[in-house]
Amino acid sequence: MKRPVLIAGPCVIESAELLDTVAAKLVDINRQLGTDIIFKASFDKANRTSVTSFRGPGIDRGLQMLADVKAKYGLRLLTDIHESWQAKPAGEVVDVIQIPAFLCRQTDLLTAAARTGKIVNIKKAQFLSGRDMRYPLEKARDAGAKDVWLTERGNMMGYNNLVVDFRNIPDMLELAETVIMDCTHSVQRPGGSDGKTGGDRRFVPQMALAAKAFGATGFFFEVHPTPDAGLSDAANMLELSALGDLVAKLVRE
Repeated sequence: MKRPVLIAGPCVIESAELLDTVAAKLVDINRQLGTDIIFKASFDKANRTSVTSFRGPGIDRGLQMLADVKAKYGLRLLTDIHESWQAKPAGEVVDVIQIPAFLCRQTDLLTAAARTGKIVNIKKAQFLSGRDMRYPLEKARDAGAKDVWLTERGNMMGYNNLVVDFRNIPDMLELAETVIMDCTHSVQRPGGSDGKTGGDRRFVPQMALAAKAFGATGFFFEVHPTPDAGLSDAANMLELSALGDLVAKLVRE
């Protein structure tokens, strides 16, 4: 059985110390379980609910900090981009370029990411079905992307609420070999917490295990040693200490 793609890391780059703490834990899990977890962190959270929310260190400092993680820990890297011009510098550092869900139909963004030659991970928009992801996938492939992943992260259900239709996973598997479940963003309550996004991390393990049952070939987790103190997505991030046991369940045949 092929091992699943695993992605984990803090929502946003808060400090070098946080990156070190998380990266060291991922290396330890990889050593124990024989996994190859990809390290994820954002250099800029351009889609925060409030203008006063923390966004990150920016592209120049952020990419340097991610490069330091790769050099020190040997982990593969993933980060997201929000504008086309960010693709080239990001592609010089990371192994996977991620397209945010709200932006998955932006042709120029997809094209720029594809032209880097890196893996492109496209998150399914909250307003699209799994089958609708055929078109963003085609845009990336037509622009030259050799490897395109699709990620499920829930759909809007009224105001400030997401639901997951797990049928989207097999639907997207008809389009792409790698379909990832975003187990933490799918428990969000978007904009539902007084100017910031709320959520409920209690359901993260269930999201992962349900997605496994539906055939997901990858799993995405935002993690933090003290999630409630996190500067972005605090309510949905999984405790770093809980990641190892959950990954063990997911890789168990």
